[in-house]
Amino acid sequence: MGPAPHAERPRQRLAWEVHMSEPIRVIPADALVDADPTPGMRRQQAVDVPGLWSGMVHTEPGSTSGWHHHGEHETSLYVISGVLRLDFGPGGQATVDAGPGQFVHVPAQTIHRESNPTGELAIAIIARAGSGAPTVNVDGPEGS
Repeated sequence: MGPAPHAERPRQRLAWEVHMSEPIRVIPADALVDADPTPGMRRQQAVDVPGLWSGMVHTEPGSTSGWHHHGEHETSLYVISGVLRLDFGPGGQATVDAGPGQFVHVPAQTIHRESNPTGELAIAIIARAGSGAPTVNVDGPEGS
């Protein structure tokens, strides 16, 4: 037999009621913190645990970031809005563009820079798997 028709069920807790000690937690947008600065872009961290870093990146219209790589981290980006242009390869001569709904994979140690060639703010979700420093700023790619 099932529960009585008017039996009270335990109340489900709201996201803000879940504490950091819980095994599953919700990180509200206003709890993201600025992290891993690279000139020309703003990264915000949501999760930083062993083996995983995630957050968001905002790239202003017309801006270009400094050259950098993500150390031993494999990086996946999901573009929410705008266009992310990534320059990479010898002399930074290779370029790809990604728009809303597209994913980008940046392999570990790949020196690159990001730009936004549009008039709209570019926003992407970042997930990184690996260890060590999540961002290493450098002077430029080999062959520059």
